[in-house]
Parts: sequence; C-alpha cells; structure tokens
Amino acid sequence: MHHRWLLPLACFWVLFMLMVASKFITLTLKSPEGYGARQGSQTVLPEVEQITVTEAKKLHIQSQPSVEPLKNASYLDLIHKERLELLQSVCRNGSLGNQSHAIISKFVLDRIFVSDKHKILFCQTPKVGNTQWKKVLIVLNGAFPSIEDIPESIVHDHDKNGLPRLSSYSLSEVHERLNSYFKFFIVRDPFERLISAYKDKFVHNPRFEPWYKHNIAPVIIRKYRKDHSETKGGLQFQDFVRYLGDPNHKFLDLQFGDHIIHWVTYVELCAPCEINYNMIGHHETLEEDASYILKEAGTDRLVSYPPIPPGITRYNKTKVEQYFSKVSKRDIRRLYERYEGDFKLFGYKEPTFLF
Repeated sequence: MHHRWLLPLACFWVLFMLMVASKFITLTLKSPEGYGARQGSQTVLPEVEQITVTEAKKLHIQSQPSVEPLKNASYLDLIHKERLELLQSVCRNGSLGNQSHAIISKFVLDRIFVSDKHKILFCQTPKVGNTQWKKVLIVLNGAFPSIEDIPESIVHDHDKNGLPRLSSYSLSEVHERLNSYFKFFIVRDPFERLISAYKDKFVHNPRFEPWYKHNIAPVIIRKYRKDHSETKGGLQFQDFVRYLGDPNHKFLDLQFGDHIIHWVTYVELCAPCEINYNMIGHHETLEEDASYILKEAGTDRLVSYPPIPPGITRYNKTKVEQYFSKVSKRDIRRLYERYEGDFKLFGYKEPTFLF
C-alpha cells in the first residue's frame, strides 16, 4: 500500500523543486536597479542623454563593460563637446597672447583643403595622419572612386589630386565657406609630433625630399650646434630643439619657406581661436575620432578612413623621454614656451621632464 504512493509523491516533489528553481533564476536575472530586464547580452542604460561631462569622465576611468554602448554614442558627443569648450575657454583667456591667436593669412588658407561637394574644410596639421585624410577628401571630391585607387604620387600633387586649397577662392567665397562648411583638424601631443617631424624629414625621409638634409639641416647645425667642431652625423635632435625654441626662429622660418609646416604650431597652421571649427580629432584616439568625424560630416556611408596599424596612434612616453634625455632643461623649457599654446588649447599635459 505504501509503495503505491511513493511514485506520485516523488513526482510531486521533483515538480515542486523545479518551480522553486525557476522562480530563483527569474529573480536573479532582474536588474538590481530596476532599470530593465536582461535579454541575452543586451544592457539597458537609463537616461543616457542626461549624463554630464563629469559623469562621463568617471565612466571612462572605471572602464566598465556596461558603458561600451555609451562610449560609441553619447560619450563621444561629450568628449568632442568638451574639447571645443576647452579651446574656446583658453582662447577667451588671452593669457597666452600670440601663442593662442593667429591672423587668418594666406599661409593659414593654404593649409585648409576644400570639398565643395560635401561642404567640408580640413586644416592640414602635418605628422598626425594627414595623408590619409587627404585621401578621404580626394575620394569625396570624386577624383578617384576609392582610396585604394589613389596613386601615392598623386596624394600630395595638388595640381592632379582634385583637392583645392581655401586660398584659391575669392575673399567672399572664403568667408562663405568658413561660415557654413563643416570644419575640422587633427592634433597630437606637441612634443611627440616634433619627434615625428625630425625623424621623417631629417633621419628617414621616406618620400626623398633632399632639401631637408641638404639645405635646411646644415643651416640649423651652423647656427645651433654647441660644438661647432662636431660636424658628423647630420642634424641632431638637440640642434633641432634649440632652433625651434629660439625666440628669433622666425628669421630662419622665412628662409625655409613652407617647409616649416611640419613643425610650426597648430595655432600658426589652423588659427583655431579665429576659425570656428566643428571638430578637433586627437591622433591618440584616431580609431574612434575618424569614424565619428565622418559621421558628423555626413559622409560615413560614402568613404571610410583607411585602416590604422595597431598601436601606431598610442602615445609613446618612453620614446619622448628618450629623445629629450640629451636635451638641456633650459632648451626644453624654451621649446615648451613656444608650444605652450598647443598644449593648453587641446588639453595636453606639460611633460614631466620639464621639472
């Protein structure tokens, strides 16, 4: 008799335990904050659009996996807004004088490339991936169907690449474009950029521009090398720094002509306090900034920024410190005084080896 009831009782007990377990799992999957249920790997974030810049900074520092969707949307909006606010604040301050302000001269207009078809202005700041941006604009202007089709010899040939400079327009046309087009440029840690310019023009020179080694380097060596008896080895980085930090550097700048674009300040190149730019990209975050800029310009479905080799945009503190280890503190400070505007306008920290 007792054996007859054992099977139904066992079945009831198993069913009861399954119901309890199901209830427990359901409670576990609910969001602890009550903001929404978890569905697969999806995470629902509340009121993302109301997060402040300060809160976004905290999220970035904490680097929580649940914040990744924000990093790709509202977070980038806030970062770029903050960059422009910093620029405007330093420009209004005026304490940097001509280190933050520049005349919109022909030199500046020569640096700005135009896409009338898509109403874009791009200010060239050499040594921060500008060759790739020029390729993007060449495609947008319709000179070539894709970036892969552009011959390397054409990119910097402004008679053939279909990429006009703003200086080629009349004064009224310049004003019209400055007031209505989408405008952007890219910056990089100022001292790391100078190292890149030195290596590219005076050490490796991959495009073979002999005038840097044969015409410019000897002039700098004669004027700025401390040991004039030492003439071997070409231009040393210490010589280059002394030239750049000399308050009277403009005398040689005039002699060197437009070749100086590879090391003059961002202020001198793009006049950021005088021109109301819509976007400032950073070389250190170019992987994110490139696609964001193209999206804001309304061209992300037409062209993509070329693939970026892994690690190439990362700030290399060790490399910077090694290059400056042989430079005197006095020469480093004089160099910083010249580029202080570039550091402060774009949020770069003073190098620790200044002190």
